[in-house]
Amino acid sequence: MDLYCTRPGCPKPVNCFADLDAAATLKTVSQKYCTSCGMPLILADRYLPAQLLGQGGFGAAFLACDRHTPALRHCVVKQFLPSANLSPTQLQTAQTLFEREAQALDELGNAHPQIPDLFAFFELTVPAWQPGKQDRFFYLVQEYIDGQTMEQELNQNGIFSSEAVMDVLREILVVLKFVHDKGAIHRDIKPTNIMRHRNGLIYLLDFGAVRQVTKGGKSTGIFSEGYAPPEQINGSEVYPSSDLYALAVTCILLLTGKQPTDLYDSYNNSWRWHHDAPTVNPALAEVLDRMLQNSPSARFQSADAVLTELTRIQRSPQRRLGRRSPRITPPPAPTVTTLPASSSTPRAIAPFSLPELLLEAGFTGFEGGLLAIALVSVLGTTFISASFWVVVLGVLILAQSRRIIERTDLVILAGFTLTLILFIPPLRAAVVPLLGNGLITILAIAGCMGLIAIAVTILFRLIYLVVRRWL
Repeated sequence: MDLYCTRPGCPKPVNCFADLDAAATLKTVSQKYCTSCGMPLILADRYLPAQLLGQGGFGAAFLACDRHTPALRHCVVKQFLPSANLSPTQLQTAQTLFEREAQALDELGNAHPQIPDLFAFFELTVPAWQPGKQDRFFYLVQEYIDGQTMEQELNQNGIFSSEAVMDVLREILVVLKFVHDKGAIHRDIKPTNIMRHRNGLIYLLDFGAVRQVTKGGKSTGIFSEGYAPPEQINGSEVYPSSDLYALAVTCILLLTGKQPTDLYDSYNNSWRWHHDAPTVNPALAEVLDRMLQNSPSARFQSADAVLTELTRIQRSPQRRLGRRSPRITPPPAPTVTTLPASSSTPRAIAPFSLPELLLEAGFTGFEGGLLAIALVSVLGTTFISASFWVVVLGVLILAQSRRIIERTDLVILAGFTLTLILFIPPLRAAVVPLLGNGLITILAIAGCMGLIAIAVTILFRLIYLVVRRWL
């Protein structure tokens, strides 16, 4: 049997002991020591590390077995392993996080089937390499989940379908509801901390950053870049909706296959991910967009609220997509083959976020103002000019709703229309007598129309939200 040395920096950590292949010896031997550094290998008289699973900034994880169980149950041994260049304050914070993970697993894991159980938490003091000194190591032993993380599934199978993401979302929301109801916040949700067991059950891992709300909700400043919400990055108070934000980031990563830094528009301080997930269920996209709001108060306030919304989506007659979309030459999706063959089947249109909606409204009003100035100047205030204005405006709104024109297209169209009015001689000759030779007047009228359109859009949006809440 091979035993793995857990001393940091051991030059030859793998140790082979042929006598441990005998069950009787394995159960009764008092201790084994590393042949390279002398480190005790049997931890707490029962745990036998076999291989290194991974190593991070504050610790290492080992796959081990428990010799005090009949089937030598597998488990994960986590070792507190802080960096040598940490300040005393940072060292204390890191140790507190490690101890907090043990407390969280003890309180939460043993009470929920989708959180790993805690088996042991202990300290080990051993002679250091330097004579006359001792090393202190802290260990946490938890349940071993035999499966793949969401990151591993993404790398192996490609991007997830809407249905597959909704399955993961529902499973983790159930776990988060339990965690939040216990007065805790996870604060480090990301694809590597969500694992699917071989039996299909999805687990939430790594409770090292968990925070008890009843003990004060402020962030420690330790978070995963790209997944943490603004309030956690700023060191402010965190909430249950902070976990929902990180969970939504995880979902859009699974839908697009892109990292959060590639999906976040820092210039506009908003997420831009719809174009990278063109087949996403629009209802799911709306839920994720709400979870991704910068302000905690604008998000869903609880995991239960998101679950309720997902149940409503599931019961709606809207067609849902398949399980998971392979990345390379996928076969025809089941949902396509079950529908009648038709070239007129509409493609999924990504829903508009609130900033996009207001931008589109402002453009429509501004462009409508320019068109009104041009038509009234040439045709006068007649029925023909009014009808033509309504038709053109309707075409513009339809093109925006179908995302035929958007973003820079809006600026180009508005600039083109303004150029026509100012520099085409027939139009300029008609406009000047009406408004005078002034660009400011034209921009003022069109700008006012844009502001009015934004105000009307906001009003109707509020009415829609109120009616939807009551219904």
